[in-house]
Amino acid sequence: MPNRSRPDEPTAAELAAIETEQALIDAELSWLDAEITLLTANDRGGRNPLDWQRLRRAETRVIRETLAYVAARTDPASRLAA
Repeated sequence: MPNRSRPDEPTAAELAAIETEQALIDAELSWLDAEITLLTANDRGGRNPLDWQRLRRAETRVIRETLAYVAARTDPASRLAA
């Protein structure tokens, strides 16, 4: 276990890992927000086509960011390009 002066703070390696995953985390949060909007649509008059479009775009973004994240983790050359 690394010797840390403040054990409640993340290490540099942990911060780097979070930064690497940040685009995927943001995409997943957007997807969650779109799903919540659909689930609570009755409170604002029902679902509309824009709600569904937002969900599809969020799903597509999650897929794209997941593929980019996996590619970056498996191909060292792509880490340098990103």
